Amino acid sequence: MTAIQRHNGLAEKVYEAILAQLMGLKIAPGARITVDTLVRELQVSHTPIREALGRLEGEGLVVKTHLIGYSAAPQISRRQFDELYELRLLLEPDSARRAAEAMTAERLAVLQELAGAMTAGSGEDARRRYSAFARQDAVFHDRILEFAGNELIRHTLAHQHTHFHIFRLMFHARVTEEALTEHQALLDAFASGDGAAAAAAMHDHIARSRQRLLPAFEI
Repeated sequence: MTAIQRHNGLAEKVYEAILAQLMGLKIAPGARITVDTLVRELQVSHTPIREALGRLEGEGLVVKTHLIGYSAAPQISRRQFDELYELRLLLEPDSARRAAEAMTAERLAVLQELAGAMTAGSGEDARRRYSAFARQDAVFHDRILEFAGNELIRHTLAHQHTHFHIFRLMFHARVTEEALTEHQALLDAFASGDGAAAAAAMHDHIARSRQRLLPAFEI
């Protein structure tokens, strides 16, 4: 691993580095995370490491156990996976419909910018690019829920840490490449203000995402 250079934004860089290891499964689900090991690998002090681990704990990717320390969160089970997608299929298509019906030029520009950011960074390390995609995808979906106007639904899905758990299942280019096409279908529906088309596009996106990741449980 390349040492992180000291400069402004160090804490963010440390967070990004550890997130990339978690999302790319370099740190396996359930594995112990030793602060001293990360200090040596990243060549930074304990403080930004602990800050990053605290942030990752809040996102559901790291577990802190009293008297034991940090570990990567266990991988979701097949049952949890099915329940998570059932929840998404119940809530997100209708939220997409509501967002489309309330769409403005400013909101559309926000979503287009987020979608565009997911295509950037082809020269970066693959694990960093993958973890960045997962984070941007989470924000993209969260903004759609925000524009739909139901904060309870938005909070419920955010609390599940949906995207981090899902993307951690499989480290594969197909997961991101096909999602980009599906995002474009959503953007087209939002641009036209077509609520029914947006709901259908979101349903298709989530259903296809589920099918892409099912093989992770067959290994």
